[in-house]
Amino acid sequence: MDIKSLYADILNEHNLNPSHKGVLDQPTFTLQGVNPSCGDNIYLQLKLDENNIITDGTFNGSGCAISQASVDMMLDSVIGKSKDEALSLAALFTDMIHGTETDDAKLEALDEAAALKNIRVMPARVKCAVLGWHTMQEMLASGKTAGQGAAPHCAQDSMCIK
Repeated sequence: MDIKSLYADILNEHNLNPSHKGVLDQPTFTLQGVNPSCGDNIYLQLKLDENNIITDGTFNGSGCAISQASVDMMLDSVIGKSKDEALSLAALFTDMIHGTETDDAKLEALDEAAALKNIRVMPARVKCAVLGWHTMQEMLASGKTAGQGAAPHCAQDSMCIK
C-alpha cells in the first residue's frame, strides 16, 4: 500500500466513522471553532479531571472530510493526556502542518494525525486541518469556554488564507 492510499484510508475512516462525534454530559470546556472561509464549524468539548487530565472529548458540527477527520484524530491523541501534553501535541501538529517539524520520529507522537503532514502542500486545506487543534489550544491555554473561537484561528497562521 502506498502512502497516498494509507492517507486516504485513515482520513476516510475518521471522517466516515468518527470515534468522538457526539455531545458530552457536563464537559469542562465547550468552544465553537469556525473556519469562515469554507464553512467548517465544530463544537469541541473536553472533560478534564482535578489533575488536568483530559478524560473525555467530543466534537459536533459539520465541515469537510479533512476538518472532521483531523479533530477526531486529535481527540484520539489527547484523551488520557494532561492539559500540557495536549498543548504540546497541538504545537507539534501545527509545526508539522507548517513544515517546521519534519522528523518522523517526533511526529510519531501524533499517531494517525501524522498522516496529515502533506496537507501543507495544499494551503487552502491547512485551515481545515488545524481548526480542531487551534480550538483546543484556545480552550486549554486561555480557559475560554462556551463562546466562539472563530476567525482568530486563521488570522494567527500565515498559511491560513481567508
